[in-house]
Amino acid sequence: MASATDTFTLDKDALVALSHRQMDAHLADSGYTLRQKLALTCRILFDNGHDSGLAGQITARTGTPGEFYTQRLGLGFDEIAEDNLLRVDEDLNVLEGDGMANPANRFHSWVYRARPDVNCIVHTHAVHTAALGMLEQPLIVSHMDNCVLYNDVAFVGQWPGIPVGNEEGEFISAALGDKRALLLSHHGLLVAATSVEEACVLAIAFERAARMQLLAMAAGKVQPIDPRLGQEAHDWILRPKRNAVAFDYYARRSLRMPHNADCLRLR
Repeated sequence: MASATDTFTLDKDALVALSHRQMDAHLADSGYTLRQKLALTCRILFDNGHDSGLAGQITARTGTPGEFYTQRLGLGFDEIAEDNLLRVDEDLNVLEGDGMANPANRFHSWVYRARPDVNCIVHTHAVHTAALGMLEQPLIVSHMDNCVLYNDVAFVGQWPGIPVGNEEGEFISAALGDKRALLLSHHGLLVAATSVEEACVLAIAFERAARMQLLAMAAGKVQPIDPRLGQEAHDWILRPKRNAVAFDYYARRSLRMPHNADCLRLR
């Protein structure tokens, strides 16, 4: 490994590789349980503009085929705690917990069937994303901070209606394809990620990118970025260890707020 005195002789690829090794060596994985990560993600998203009453869902595979955790219908994101999550099967039968799952979770089951690589799904009606969808405009990734989504967002201009039928599940899973995210016109955003941490980071980035796009469009034409550099930035940002520490930061920030004191069980 290069020392601090000889890095000025390295090219960019070598410096990127060095940084990756340092991240892998020094950045710790999140110490939260799966249920805690899900509850924290609900609070984090609520605190970052993803509130839309009872609309929106988050799910994560439990590790048992055909099962996932989700929130109870009737609770807002700001009320989700590790102790009130439900464990359900892909038909939305409750296996553990009280109450019922949101019937709109049906399309999550379709995405999980289509994408074995996906372990967590976030769907929200965040206001700037919803506004962009009302214009039937795809998300344009044109800023370094948003490149975590570069070339990774699918788009549909058609609104399939409420996503409680199998037809909507087939439509949404097909529209997502192999991307990590999807903008549904007249509806909201979908993030399908390999981990809860990745899903949380991408959902925050999605809404921020939509807000920036609306601001930029109000002033002029959004200019594209170089595709090669956009993909380079995407791959640079979207790494598991980086997602883990970013998630931990968002969690610390939300847990400092008094209204999130009930999110985690006292240990």
